[in-house]
Amino acid sequence: MKIILPVLTLLLFCGNSKAQSTIINYRESAEDIRNPERGFYIPIETKASNFTPLSLERLVNYRTQPQKLQRATYAIAPSLIYKAYELDTFKNKALSVEFLKNLQNDFDIVRKAGMKIILRFAYINKSHGGDCKDEGGICPPYGDAPFNIVIKHIQQLKPLLYKNADIIAVLQQGFVGIWGENYYTDYFGSGSSEGIGVISDSSWRMRNAFLKALLDAIPKNRMVQVRTPQIKQRYLYGVHAPINSSPINYNIAFSKSDAARIGFHNDCFLASSDDYGTFYDYGNSISKRDTANISLRQYVMSDSKFTPVGGETCDDAFSPQNDCEPIGRAETEMAAMHYSYLNAAYNNQVNNDWDSLGCMKSIKQRLGYRFVLQEASFPSSLKSTDQLSVKLKIVNRGYSSPFNPRPVQLILRNTETKKVYTLNFNTQIQRWFSGTIQLSQSFKLPGNISKGNYELFINLPDEYQSLRNNPAYSIQFANEGVWEEATGYNSLNHILSIH
Repeated sequence: MKIILPVLTLLLFCGNSKAQSTIINYRESAEDIRNPERGFYIPIETKASNFTPLSLERLVNYRTQPQKLQRATYAIAPSLIYKAYELDTFKNKALSVEFLKNLQNDFDIVRKAGMKIILRFAYINKSHGGDCKDEGGICPPYGDAPFNIVIKHIQQLKPLLYKNADIIAVLQQGFVGIWGENYYTDYFGSGSSEGIGVISDSSWRMRNAFLKALLDAIPKNRMVQVRTPQIKQRYLYGVHAPINSSPINYNIAFSKSDAARIGFHNDCFLASSDDYGTFYDYGNSISKRDTANISLRQYVMSDSKFTPVGGETCDDAFSPQNDCEPIGRAETEMAAMHYSYLNAAYNNQVNNDWDSLGCMKSIKQRLGYRFVLQEASFPSSLKSTDQLSVKLKIVNRGYSSPFNPRPVQLILRNTETKKVYTLNFNTQIQRWFSGTIQLSQSFKLPGNISKGNYELFINLPDEYQSLRNNPAYSIQFANEGVWEEATGYNSLNHILSIH
């Protein structure tokens, strides 16, 4: 099945320069590019009771070498790790100074390795059976922590989350329920068939207060992913919000409001018709549980254009639907729901099928964003008092845009002295959606720029000053002969003469 990508035209500012322009065309690359905050991730877990710190040597290997995980038939080039911290010894008390110190050390190692982290906290990562009604055989007590403990822990973590937001790609909601999936919980209203059969209004209000605390615990330029779309709906519109509640729109997107900062992680991607309850209505005090697959899928398709989406496969039972096109709909689903990342370790019964059936190469390339330079127009020479008019045609072949902000810079580097001048495009890279981006702007040259010849580059560095000069955190275009590894610049293959 052919995927039709929407086209976005982004006009920033058109200048009028009398200088004659040169048009340059660029060659697209088929390389699987290790770009920040996208792609297949490597999962890592640790318990507070037996804390295993991250290894700098291992993460550097992940960052610099192709990785083929156990039971995988395919190799990946990861820029992301997922770290799950099981707070098993803190279910009834504050986090210890030692644990917080270990957490900071992990963050330091992630930064030194040039990677970013998908972060989740939970109190229990295993289930047990018994005499219960749940069809999956997962029985209470589930083993998570009460509301007051969760809030206390979030308050303790807040200073570290702020301090290390530069290397946090996204924070998953976590904390509540087994695996932090906000479902099998002793204290927040279980979504399972045990108990009253619905999540009560009081439980929804408790969940909303918990989510608010988490959103406030990280800077507003970072987002939180929730496990099901109904969690976002009932946070934004109240505990009786219907399943057809409105997704966010273009005007709300990337505004740093709570509505703009809640995305989704689907831990059972294409595992069943409703992804094992991901797209389901769990009711409230005045409504029953019910199917909601069509409505909630449509909600996520619209909302996820502006928010981060990731997760993992969990079961190969939904085959051939979870296979490659044309017999399945794996890539169609990833594109429709704007996936940025997936787990490279689970479930490889599903992932390996993508490899053997021929769509894994495309999936590796297209998870998240994939920017391809197609054409550019520049003047060949200018006076230092002239306007520098630049036009770029870029195509995003990925499933989504970058979900975290970062600058877009035009770099002028003197061919002799190597002195660098940086000019900022007036654009928001989070709105570089799938399709075509027309980037056009006229720049006033710096008043102190000297005469000479200048190489032109486009630079997409990290937003944070702590990472801005580290090329591991810069975005590489999917083109041949443009990437400058030492700086993280993308060459525009043009020399501008300033006289």
